[in-house]
Amino acid sequence: MDQPGLQNGTLLNVEPLVREKRSAEHPSKTFLRSVFREERFFLVLSVFIGIFSGLAVVCFRFAIDWCRIYLLGSGTVLTPSRLLLAPTLAGLIIAVLAIHVFPLARGSGVNQTKAALYIYNGYIPIRTAVGKFITAALAIGSGHSLGPEDPSLQIGAGLASALGRRMRLSRDRMRLIAPVGAAAGLAAAFNAPISAVLFVIEEVIGRWTAGILGSVVLSAISSVVVMRWFLGSESLFRIPAVQLERPSELIAYSVLGIVGGLAAVAFSSGIAALRPLCKALPRWTQYFQPALAGLLIGLIGVLGAPQVMGAGYEYIDEAMHGQFTWQMLAILAGLKILATLLSFVSGTPGGMFAPTLFIGAMLGAAVGGAEHVFLPHLSGSPGTYALVGMGVLFAGFLRAPMTSVFMVLEVSGNYSIIVPVIVANTFAYVISRGLQPAAIFDVLTRQDGLDLPSMEEQREEDILRVEDAMRPVDDPVLDAQETVARVLQQFDGTSSDVLLVRLNPTGWSSVAKQELRRMANEGKGSFTLSSLLAVRQIPYLHPDHSLDVALRYVDRWPLVPVVSRADYRILEGVVSQHDVLKRYRDFGEG
Repeated sequence: MDQPGLQNGTLLNVEPLVREKRSAEHPSKTFLRSVFREERFFLVLSVFIGIFSGLAVVCFRFAIDWCRIYLLGSGTVLTPSRLLLAPTLAGLIIAVLAIHVFPLARGSGVNQTKAALYIYNGYIPIRTAVGKFITAALAIGSGHSLGPEDPSLQIGAGLASALGRRMRLSRDRMRLIAPVGAAAGLAAAFNAPISAVLFVIEEVIGRWTAGILGSVVLSAISSVVVMRWFLGSESLFRIPAVQLERPSELIAYSVLGIVGGLAAVAFSSGIAALRPLCKALPRWTQYFQPALAGLLIGLIGVLGAPQVMGAGYEYIDEAMHGQFTWQMLAILAGLKILATLLSFVSGTPGGMFAPTLFIGAMLGAAVGGAEHVFLPHLSGSPGTYALVGMGVLFAGFLRAPMTSVFMVLEVSGNYSIIVPVIVANTFAYVISRGLQPAAIFDVLTRQDGLDLPSMEEQREEDILRVEDAMRPVDDPVLDAQETVARVLQQFDGTSSDVLLVRLNPTGWSSVAKQELRRMANEGKGSFTLSSLLAVRQIPYLHPDHSLDVALRYVDRWPLVPVVSRADYRILEGVVSQHDVLKRYRDFGEG
């Protein structure tokens, strides 16, 4: 079959045909083409992504509850046989499904979404979203120590990817559609759109633009609206009164930040050490690793700590209202770390958000209770310490400092808690960063053999600026009103081949010695430089500009002036291609 535009091997001019076809279109179609350009269409599509993701997360929540009732029972007291058998048998089923049917459903889902953005051009198979839905609902409902937020994130990303392929979006839009769906899924699971938007921007995309932010916000808001339509607008927890009466109490929250940072390091170090060992075991053991993890978690429940099974949101709520002693809270925090390690390193699909919040809440309330024993004058309630502890573990373990602050604010709805949260989270983040340089998601990425960008490393990178590469102006700066003959005399006293020229009334240019000699030979010695260089203005830089900006210019102009922001007439230095490349080379060697 001949290709369009070819007839008997001869290339035809198809533009008149295309123009005729367009002119014959109905005016309404032309109007739709002009209005719904891809940027605007992408914003509209983000709303539908949020709606579908919200519906999927509502069904996911119902599926988890149904699995829990069916497998563990609906009573308040769980029988030992169910505690042991439910997570064990579910682990066997999950292993078979993950190995033979849904091989990409393992893990939390955050790194898979990043891989879709940076490696697979936004492609996430719809089978992966379905597999994550089934296996994670079965795992969490049966009592494995994992949470629904990360799977919801990947389910939303998978639905968005499928919808984007159906709409035949461009490659650039397809790359961004997975994070848009991820924000929708996470927002619906958390009932916290601001935190979801910040997490996706902070840890998945890593950059802010108006288009990206608009799409992510629209999808998150629409998904939360759908979720609240079916499940109500109540927060995940019943938040008690939050108060901070004396600034001196910030010392107590600082101690919580230190303890939380150490706990986060222990938690992430355990995952980093045990996960490769489990993956290195013979392949046949992968059928039994989730079952063995479920058996051990069930045993923890039988021995008196069923609170560590599942997401555990109801027990976070009880910790906030002082239903446990501080000793029991500390035990639950330690057992939750152990149970989550068992579930996650065995390859059981599920999320890390809920366990992180559980550990943080228990640890925060435990530290607050212990401090009240020794310092009875402290006014902070167990609920306050539990809320701050949630943010502390989020900042220390998941290494999302901005998200951790706004998450606590969004959950509590009380702005007065922001100072304790910032203080404690800062201590936790700094300690975790110092003791374990690689964030947990980066560790998991490298263990899986992928090389995804580390958002934390990007935030910590030193930025080279123009002031790091520029050099002083040792050569004379020429005046555009001087003649060619006069300028040649100034060139004789320098070893440079190119000098800067200050134009009037403003602007910069440059001229080479060889070019001036050619002008003089052509009889233009009495001409002024301004008459010969009128249209040859070159750009200028400022010292605080990124050195990447200088790369745009130094390959086209031999010298680029660096001027002051306070007065562009003040020349602070010059930069050339050699200066820029030398600075990059020295930086790489350092």
